[in-house]
Amino acid sequence: MISRITALFPLWAVIACITAYLSPDTFVPLRWAIVPLLAVIMFGMGLTLTPADFLRIAGRPQVVGLGMALQFAVMPLAALAIGVGLGLEPMLLAGFVLLGASPGGTASNVICYLARGDVALSVTLTTVSTVLAVFLTPSLTWLYVGATVDVAVGAMLLSVLKIVVAPVALGVLINTFLGRFVRPVAPVFPLISVAAIVLAIAVVVALSADRIPEIGLLILVGVVLHNLVGLVAGYGGGVLFGQDRTTCRTLSIEVGMQNSGLALALVTQYFSAAAALPAAVFSIWHNLSGAALASWWSRRPAHDTKPDDGG
Repeated sequence: MISRITALFPLWAVIACITAYLSPDTFVPLRWAIVPLLAVIMFGMGLTLTPADFLRIAGRPQVVGLGMALQFAVMPLAALAIGVGLGLEPMLLAGFVLLGASPGGTASNVICYLARGDVALSVTLTTVSTVLAVFLTPSLTWLYVGATVDVAVGAMLLSVLKIVVAPVALGVLINTFLGRFVRPVAPVFPLISVAAIVLAIAVVVALSADRIPEIGLLILVGVVLHNLVGLVAGYGGGVLFGQDRTTCRTLSIEVGMQNSGLALALVTQYFSAAAALPAAVFSIWHNLSGAALASWWSRRPAHDTKPDDGG
């Protein structure tokens, strides 16, 4: 039952968006909850990890390095190019770039499993990008939009430490030393994470309800293009560097699916509610595109060692 509920995340997110748009006063008072909600999600991620997940880096340094290069070189630059091309105002552009500079999303691990990708590699890439995001997300945002929007790099870095690193580390410690007590209730945590991100999206939509008719379609176009760039760049980067098909699928999903929850929390804290709309829309869209891609790839075995046009 829980897995069925969580699998319908895009539907719950859409319902939350519509509800928040029609009745923003219900959710606006919950603005304070966005950051704690993300911390809850990150804690849940930590509960799925052990020190062994971090040790996997040593086994495949080239692939991990390729994934990080694609994640933090391609995605923020693509967000900047798309945002400028669409003529986004400076604050919206800043939110879009911050989304692009965010690490891989935790949902990518599930999508990777469904797509017959390398789940261990997916977990490793998500974990490493989350750790690197402590420094790279604030720094890259400042690099690309710092000239037009005030980017509080130091404060943002401290926020990432508080709402990402600390909860993840706590989750890892609990899973490592008290795992036998956690495992019986572990299936509930994905449901909690879904509820948390759906509520966060609803709050962002409520805070920006008056601007959605003006910028909603533009944001949707930008998000779809950005997600497509990530999916193509991930797979194409794997092909370019001679990776097998399973690895190419994994890189595609990891690069294409951002941690939009982190972007939501940081943008609402340091920019504006409207600037968080790209992250809110991306939360819905990348799960839809990822699920569709996983459905396609799940019907196409990845047993050979070289990728082809059909993936």
